Amino acid sequence: MKFAIIKERKNPPDRRVVFSPQDLKTLKNNFPEAEIVVESSDIRVFNDSEYQKLGFQVSEDVTDADVMFGVKEVPLDALIPNKKYFFFSHTIKKQPYNRKLLKAILEKNIEMYDHETIVKQNGARLIGFGRYAGLVGAYNGFRALGLRDNLFNLPKVETLRDLDAVKAELDKITVPNIKILLTGTGKVAYGAKEILDHLKIKQVSDALYLTSEFTEPVYVMADVMEYAKRKDGKVGDKLAFYKDASDYESNFMPYAKHTDFFIAGHFYGDGAPYLFTREDAKHPEFKINLIADISCDIDGPVASTIRPSTIADPFYGYDAKTEKEVAFDAEGAITMMAVDNLPCELPKDASEGFGGMFLKHVIPSFFNNDEKGILKRAKMTTSDGKLTPRFAYLQDYVNGKE
Repeated sequence: MKFAIIKERKNPPDRRVVFSPQDLKTLKNNFPEAEIVVESSDIRVFNDSEYQKLGFQVSEDVTDADVMFGVKEVPLDALIPNKKYFFFSHTIKKQPYNRKLLKAILEKNIEMYDHETIVKQNGARLIGFGRYAGLVGAYNGFRALGLRDNLFNLPKVETLRDLDAVKAELDKITVPNIKILLTGTGKVAYGAKEILDHLKIKQVSDALYLTSEFTEPVYVMADVMEYAKRKDGKVGDKLAFYKDASDYESNFMPYAKHTDFFIAGHFYGDGAPYLFTREDAKHPEFKINLIADISCDIDGPVASTIRPSTIADPFYGYDAKTEKEVAFDAEGAITMMAVDNLPCELPKDASEGFGGMFLKHVIPSFFNNDEKGILKRAKMTTSDGKLTPRFAYLQDYVNGKE
């Protein structure tokens, strides 16, 4: 079995990689029979020489490898037929912009394993960059606050060496007396929580948050059963909600009336109620004036997220009255941070964290006959150009009927 670390070719450039040099060394130590080649790259956060110093072959040609490990979508003309590929394909939700990619994967008889499809038996994801999205997203929210209100000037994450440097910058600021809502209980939300806790912002209960005023900054971490409720007034059930959310409606407005800064770290499922609508944002008691939308669903559950922003230009404003974009510091606007590729700002830490998860959960499956079924569940397409039964629902999408 020969593994290749492939060069990232998508624009804008992504400096992340599945395995750091040290992670590759661990892989080789654990599985000496594994062959490894690294495709030469001038953008990767770890340069070619760092891999070479640890004894790994770096080459312009990786066509003799069996398994290709990448992060972002591979351009159609760079896909090598009859290989196994791992990367984020952004096709499993039938994203229109990547239909041609999935078609090409099938036409080239490629076995596709999307990082998002690497899951436990219960469907919970095993690997991802969620923690780093949460870390960077929360930091960026505070950066927007400082710039907008002339309180402090945090540097961009992409200019900082690593997570320790990010936290060192946070040590220099004083957060004003604001109330912060963090939604979600997954890796993204806990990444954001890490920033809040580093700033020593006090976490309070929902009951206190919704009924009390404070003399210091505080935050509440709200789960889906707090900001969504059953339409019939009965007690909600989280598992039932995830299976079918049609019996639920938003319960977000009580929070919106007491929140200055909203960090959206939740997962939004199809059919779930929106947290707040454009009409809700017009309500005279709607108090939120800053949102770090890490989930970044456009024209979706966070109504003021009308477009993604970029690492280069991360902030914009939303005027609730006109429903239009304005300057991020415009008077009365909701300041938005909606960067949709946040982990790219922290490529070294994100790559090392991702590689550690991949080593633990995925690599052993290549050498133990996939005893936990990790590869079987993750496999989207077969070597003879067909969708696997688990992903047969994508056939209409491939055919262009959806």
